[in-house]
Amino acid sequence: MKTIYDVMQFLKKYGTIIYIGDRLADLQLMEDEMNELYNSQLIEQKDHQMALFLLRQEIVKEMEKRTKN
Repeated sequence: MKTIYDVMQFLKKYGTIIYIGDRLADLQLMEDEMNELYNSQLIEQKDHQMALFLLRQEIVKEMEKRTKN
C-alpha cells in the first residue's frame, strides 16, 4: 500500500466501502475499520501498520487544511 486509494481498495476486498462525503470522517472511519480487521485477526500486522501510517498522515494534512480556512 502506497496511497489512500490503495487502502480503500484493500478495504473493498473485505466488503467495506466508506464514503460519507467528508474527507476527514472518511479517513477516520477507514482507520477504525482497519483496526477492527486487525483485532479480528483478518489482516496481517504489516498491512495494518502501513494503512494506519498512510491514514494518519492524510488525517494530519486534512486537519491542517481545515485550520487554515
